[in-house]
Amino acid sequence: MTLADIKLYVGEEIDIRQTLVDLQRDYQNRGIVLIKTGDRYHFQTAHDLSHLLRRERAELRKLSRAGMETLAIIAYHEPVSRAEIEAIRGVQVAKGTLDVLMEAGWVRPAGRREVPGRPLIYATTPEFLTHFGLQTRKDLPGIDDLRAAGLLDPVDLAMERLELEAEEELADGAAENASEDSAEDNFSEEYETDDAVLLENEHESA
Repeated sequence: MTLADIKLYVGEEIDIRQTLVDLQRDYQNRGIVLIKTGDRYHFQTAHDLSHLLRRERAELRKLSRAGMETLAIIAYHEPVSRAEIEAIRGVQVAKGTLDVLMEAGWVRPAGRREVPGRPLIYATTPEFLTHFGLQTRKDLPGIDDLRAAGLLDPVDLAMERLELEAEEELADGAAENASEDSAEDNFSEEYETDDAVLLENEHESA
């Protein structure tokens, strides 16, 4: 409260400034102290006791899809560079994605790859294994395990099915082309044979 606010409650007969100074002196060795901030006065917990009243709680934050994909790529392919992550995902990695994973303690810089430009490479941490209940990276689930658990995205399954269908179509197309080439070869051989007979007959007639 400001001096004007206090004056509205206690009137003007009291020396408010001196009273506040006396209160500050009286409370300076107690658990609650009177503090002046700017032109306002307020009571607050003494600094030496604040740690006893501080309440801390874990804040749960949902990892974004981009973060999950990036973490999975690092876990299955580590150590990997940002460029390699982007090549696998097919999109650019946002600046904050790797920062979030490192703040969570799941990803760490693992040196630089000895190639032109020496890009920074990333790997998982022991905290990553502990959080997900893994002994080693060998315990990471395979594609069949993920599919059986229903953890694969329906879009991913659809893309996988389309890729298989495309491969089958290519195989069928190659077989049809081979069959057509064989038929053309047979036709050419028969046509050449007929021409040879015709030429022989013409020669005999001559």
